[in-house]
Amino acid sequence: MVGKNRIRRHAETLGLELQARALRRHVHGAAYGGVFLQASILAQMPSRTVRHIGYRAMGMNLNRTAVIHRGLEVRSPRAIRIGPGSVVGFDAILDGRNGIVIGSSVNLSSQVAIWTMQHDYQDPDFDVKGGPVEVRDRAWLSFRSTILPGLTIGEGAVVAAGAVVTADVPPFVVVGGVPARIIGERTRDLRYTLGHGRGAWFV
Repeated sequence: MVGKNRIRRHAETLGLELQARALRRHVHGAAYGGVFLQASILAQMPSRTVRHIGYRAMGMNLNRTAVIHRGLEVRSPRAIRIGPGSVVGFDAILDGRNGIVIGSSVNLSSQVAIWTMQHDYQDPDFDVKGGPVEVRDRAWLSFRSTILPGLTIGEGAVVAAGAVVTADVPPFVVVGGVPARIIGERTRDLRYTLGHGRGAWFV
C-alpha cells in the first residue's frame, strides 16, 4: 500500500510539472508570437525611418548608418546586431533566436535567409538545435542564399545566389552551390562602405 501511495504521489507531482512546463511554453509562445506579429507589421511600413525606429524599440542593435529594406521577417530582434553601413535587402529572414552579429558594410541581398535554429531530424521528438551566426565585415550574401545555424561568414567573403551554406566560410573566398563549396577568391583590397541611408526613403 505504501508503495502504491508513493507511486500515486510521484505521478501527481510529475503531472503538475508537465502542466507547469506546458504553461511556460504557452506563455513563451504567446510572447514570441506577439513580437513576431509586431515585426511583421513593421516590416511593411513604407517609411524606412519608421521601420528603423521600430526595430530599435524592439531591442535590435541597429547602427544608425545601416539600412533594412521592406519585408524583413525577423525572430528575436533583441539578439541581432547590425553594424555600420550594412544593408539588409527586401524580404530577408533574420532568425535571431540564438544570436546574429552582422559586421560593417555587409550586403545581404533580397530574400537572404540566416537561420540560428533548425529541427534535429535525428531527435525522437523532432526537437530544435542551433547556434549563433556571425557575418563579418564586407561580406556579400547574394540573392536567396541561405546560412544555416552556428556558422561564421568570413570578412569579405561572397556567398553566390541560391547557395546553401552548411560550414564556415573563410575570408575573401567565393562559395556557391548546394551545399556551398569554394568556387573562387575575392580581392583583399576592399575599401567601399555601404548604407548611410542612401536610396529612396520608402524602400
